[in-house]
Amino acid sequence: MDKSDHCHVEPAVKQASPEERSHIVDAWLLVWGMGCPNCEARVRNSLLARSGVVRAEVNHLNGSAHVFYNPKMVTEAALTGAVAQAGGDGRHEYRAVFANLAGPGSGGA
Repeated sequence: MDKSDHCHVEPAVKQASPEERSHIVDAWLLVWGMGCPNCEARVRNSLLARSGVVRAEVNHLNGSAHVFYNPKMVTEAALTGAVAQAGGDGRHEYRAVFANLAGPGSGGA
């Protein structure tokens, strides 16, 4: 058996509740520690497991996560905590911070 067989992660499927969908905002997170599609799935699954998260799009190649969530149900700290909890098994360690994509002088929308 190949070592990579132990890393396979099935992607989670989530049907968001009406309460979760009642007020949705989105945010970008910068994520460190992902090295493959299984890491990506592990982080995505952990985010989706949080009550209040409606959708999560994670990309291991550029180290990002685009999360759609209800801020009345889940905090930013809980989201970054979910990323950290996706690892912690001695082989996978992840860390995330919220990205400020509309930096100074960007003009915004």
